[in-house]
Amino acid sequence: MNRIKEAAILAIGMIVLGWFIKSGINNFANKDRQVTVKGLSEREVPADQVTWSISTTEMGDDLPDLYSRISRQAEKIKRFLVQNGLSEKDITINPPTVNDLEANTWSENRKNYRYTASTTVTVYTKQVEKVNEVIYRQGDLLEQGVAIESGYPSYEFTSFQDMKLEMMAEAIKNAQKTAEEFAKASESDLNGITSAGQGQFEIEDRDQNTPYIKKIRVVTTVTYALD
Repeated sequence: MNRIKEAAILAIGMIVLGWFIKSGINNFANKDRQVTVKGLSEREVPADQVTWSISTTEMGDDLPDLYSRISRQAEKIKRFLVQNGLSEKDITINPPTVNDLEANTWSENRKNYRYTASTTVTVYTKQVEKVNEVIYRQGDLLEQGVAIESGYPSYEFTSFQDMKLEMMAEAIKNAQKTAEEFAKASESDLNGITSAGQGQFEIEDRDQNTPYIKKIRVVTTVTYALD
């Protein structure tokens, strides 16, 4: 009877030992079997923040008069913006800068005036569509005698954090689909993730003609084990 028990224990031990050996062989054979894939997520979104600068310059010889004239021109610009639907709290008039042309001793050109004064009115707002409308009405300022230099608006998308997690999940899901197709083609089974890297989010203009439409993209790199 004891011999039977000993034989049974020995048999069980050999079976367990064999299972561990087989498992170790499989792990060794599969340790380098893996696939690295990339997953992409893209969105097109409208800009939700814009910065627009409008500058004007006056010339003259009398500084107090020059300051008064440049201040009036700046107020005309501000009034034009408010009348066209932009919020006054989003408009800033920067202090004027004065250039004394006679101070430039290196200049040999004789000027009809001594000073130039410049100021910039800056719009910083979330009223993106309204700014796009006002841009096409700048000619109204010329009719009021305001000579302006209008720079290109700078558009931003500031709500990026609200969609970051969703885009990451989509990119990882797309990476998994690619890995599953690879596993199927190689007659393998897709196992767990061995490593993953979050790609850098990129925000850029959709094209040069529509800077107020932004393209957001992220690419993730994921490595899966294969059995």
